Amino acid sequence: MASVPRVTLSGGLEICRVLNGMWQVSGAHGLVNEARAVEAMQAYVDAGLTTFDMADIYGPAEEIFGQFNSQLKSKSSGSPSPALQGLTKWVPRPGPMDRKKVEKALLRSMSRMQVDTLDCVQFHWWVYDDKRYLDALGHLSDLQQEGLIRELSLTNFDTQRLEEITSRGIRISSNQVQYSLIDQRPAARMQEFCLANDIQLLTYGTLAGGLLSERYLGKAEPKSRAELYTASLSKYKNMIDAWGGWSLFQDLLVTLETVAKRHGCSVASVATRYILDRPAVGGVIVGCGLGVAGAGQHISDSLRSCSPELRLTAEDHAAIEAVTRRSRDLMAHIGDCGDEYRN
Repeated sequence: MASVPRVTLSGGLEICRVLNGMWQVSGAHGLVNEARAVEAMQAYVDAGLTTFDMADIYGPAEEIFGQFNSQLKSKSSGSPSPALQGLTKWVPRPGPMDRKKVEKALLRSMSRMQVDTLDCVQFHWWVYDDKRYLDALGHLSDLQQEGLIRELSLTNFDTQRLEEITSRGIRISSNQVQYSLIDQRPAARMQEFCLANDIQLLTYGTLAGGLLSERYLGKAEPKSRAELYTASLSKYKNMIDAWGGWSLFQDLLVTLETVAKRHGCSVASVATRYILDRPAVGGVIVGCGLGVAGAGQHISDSLRSCSPELRLTAEDHAAIEAVTRRSRDLMAHIGDCGDEYRN
């Protein structure tokens, strides 16, 4: 098993700095073979990548994790098996949030994941005008004190709401937000608040659904549904359009390839390393197409991106930032982190 760097969240849970993202099994990236998905998880664990990120709305993600977790324990037959970390999300529809409803959602995830305690619940809320997210978080905090949850976290909350929640005495371990060379909004406001309050950023979209790779270098702009054939590709192509367009994106890929060749690694590894080095970033979530037809495993890129041998130099940063400075200000164009889900 490789030595993957880890970070400890404020409640004591230790996770890998590169997390295995399971959005790809939600059904929005192609048909999922659940048996193969369970089987495919072993390669990640063998590589030392033991932290999996999922959600109650990611199709069978929690069940897939639960089946693998159960199999891993039964295979160990007395010998210690690698400890898995399962971070899930609760994404309820806005509405009344009493304790019974909150507890029911947690117990459902626990049953699916086949665990006695949820390592981390990352709460998402769709509509800020409905202030009952504070009721839900109050109950989640109580249930954390009672031992159902180890870490209470957020997903796609902006800085204003993060400040509001913590000011009520609710301890937040992390906030999962989009953060990449394309979308650097967390650096504008959020990272400062997180650093001051021991909150880690767990980032997604760091590879723009695979667009930040050699595969798209020098390629014509994809526009059709056949070319943007997954939810990730469509989502992050829209982000590139908002950021500065395909021509500027090609300039970025050319620069990243030059940096990657200097370090003997891939464009994806450079893009991931850049975000891993940002202030307040605890970990980067890299999607793994478990059981999805045609999806590849990118374990070697993930391991290289968090290797201590890969250190981006001042020259690397200057070259990359010479391109990103030419982009549109997404904070002004879209708003703070997560605002794209609410505008």
